[in-house]
Amino acid sequence: MELEAILFYFFAAITGLSVLFIVFTRNILYAAFALILTFIGVAGLFVFMGAEFIAITQILVYVGGVLVLLVFGIMLTQRLKGQKLKSGRNQLFLGFLVSAGIFALMIKSIHSGAFSNLPWIDQEHTQEVELKSFGLSLMTDYVLAFEVIGILLLVALIGAVRIAGNARKEGEDAA
Repeated sequence: MELEAILFYFFAAITGLSVLFIVFTRNILYAAFALILTFIGVAGLFVFMGAEFIAITQILVYVGGVLVLLVFGIMLTQRLKGQKLKSGRNQLFLGFLVSAGIFALMIKSIHSGAFSNLPWIDQEHTQEVELKSFGLSLMTDYVLAFEVIGILLLVALIGAVRIAGNARKEGEDAA
């Protein structure tokens, strides 16, 4: 077995096992950490499909942004009125039914779609050049705006942690 196949199965196993852990764990914080592994595994699978840009974007947006905020939110609200925040087992069957329905709808849509007749299939090369020029202009002409947005997001995150810490402290003082 060659190295490429071993790495593919490794990322597929990471993705599958972390998804199963998310489904069966009762601790929401552990589920969020397992979701990080799921996103990293899916990004690895995107690399094997030749979609490196999507893989990097997924890691930057989902792991770097959305999931970090989710973990902060869970950690700041971990204890509400002295009880740990846990997910219920009774919602597992309903979640499975909804997921199976969405999956069946996606499979039906993929099989009934005529993807070879789409007009943008032949324009792939020109779009690649436009995307490359967009990335270069973002990191050269607009780098100051890009960095300012990053700093603003960091300040907003620090402010949210500070406000949540003060609200938690006031709640403990009142109790």
